[in-house]
Amino acid sequence: MKNFTIYLVILVFLFVSKVLGQESFESKARKIANKIEKITKEEKATLKEEVEAVNVQLSEGKITQEQADKRKKELAEARAVIIEEKVTLAQNELNDLVQQKVDGKIKEQDSINKHTLVIHWNDRDWEKRHKDSIRGERRTTSQFVFAMGLNNTMVDGKLQDSNYSFMGSHFYEWGFTYNSRLMKNDNLLHAKYGLSLMYNNIRPTDNRSFAVDGDQTNLETNAINLEESRFRNVYLVAPVHLEFDFSKPKESNGKTYFRTHKSFRFGVGGYAGINVKSKQILKFDDNDYKSTQKTKGDFNTNNFIYGLSSYIGYKELSLYLKYDLNPLFQDNLIKENNISLGLRLDLN
Repeated sequence: MKNFTIYLVILVFLFVSKVLGQESFESKARKIANKIEKITKEEKATLKEEVEAVNVQLSEGKITQEQADKRKKELAEARAVIIEEKVTLAQNELNDLVQQKVDGKIKEQDSINKHTLVIHWNDRDWEKRHKDSIRGERRTTSQFVFAMGLNNTMVDGKLQDSNYSFMGSHFYEWGFTYNSRLMKNDNLLHAKYGLSLMYNNIRPTDNRSFAVDGDQTNLETNAINLEESRFRNVYLVAPVHLEFDFSKPKESNGKTYFRTHKSFRFGVGGYAGINVKSKQILKFDDNDYKSTQKTKGDFNTNNFIYGLSSYIGYKELSLYLKYDLNPLFQDNLIKENNISLGLRLDLN
């Protein structure tokens, strides 16, 4: 709950600073966001090279198709762990930045200085130097994506909020996307695609946790009193959306330049990927000692994930909904599908 509150504060501060024009906090947050985007891009490129090497071994007959698939999954899991570790360090920087903002250590004078107006009267050299900065965005741009909110499951169209804590179950997502304008002379339609790391957490109610019984994974009541019971799944996914952007074009020197994320927008699409980690975390008192038990395994969860997602918002901030089309557990008699609702931030 503490981490959820910190991330919510980050989103609120970014949104408020954008509205009020206080760029000092936002610019620092953007630098950290760019760092996370760079990490994801570099690790994705490395993963691509490693997968290509496996494909070469397969084509040369050195390994079988089954061995190749197993190796690719291991490589994806390893890269996901590396991304998680590096991004966690950047998240700590975000947490420190938010705390500085709360403590008032980031002065408003920084924002005032950034908004100082300097008039260049008939300065052709200045115009030449800044020509590229006023030309608008390119046809394809990239964004860092961060999303968070509430997470739960559904069975036959009914939310399972009695099985899992409604406010205590969360999801997080970060990654990067490319945004390509589909029509040359119209800014409405965009293709949005990229790579994300998704964390889906559910917290069972009534002192229960998951137990594996053959091919079934059931919620069972614990003999000891649990302070916390949490089940986490981490996915590496490729989201694809068709985005409708109502940002108005900009006119400059008789030319029209198209921009993105300047007005209302919404997107519809989906995602597909692999499960890179499943973990159950139990916290309890053991003879007056605080104990934490972490269990990693497949828990009979689906190795692959695919689903539908959509978002609607204004500028960088939007309301985000995603729903898994395949069930959380492969062979459970009761099919539970994950559903998430929260806020999404797309930073150019």
